[in-house]
Amino acid sequence: MILIYVTCKDLEESKKISKRLLEKKLVACANFFPINSMYLWKGSINDDNECALILKTVEKKFNQIEEEIKKIHSYECPCIISIKIGKANKKYLEWIKKEMKG
Repeated sequence: MILIYVTCKDLEESKKISKRLLEKKLVACANFFPINSMYLWKGSINDDNECALILKTVEKKFNQIEEEIKKIHSYECPCIISIKIGKANKKYLEWIKKEMKG
């Protein structure tokens, strides 16, 4: 199992990306929440409100997910980071694996 962390311009974009990935059965679950981000971009410090998106899936789907996100994400250089999960409760892992087989 992996988590994929993505930052989006707003809640609407997070939901749009989540829905597309769920419909394509690339992720089993998506969580999104408002965040404030400070980052360097083209030589300037930016301070923006964004939305963080956490996607739950299996590692073999990462490349497909990355490509789908890039197709519809508004950012020129979106943050799409995979985080491998070492442990999780058995029943939850079984659910993720079951959903990702379809």
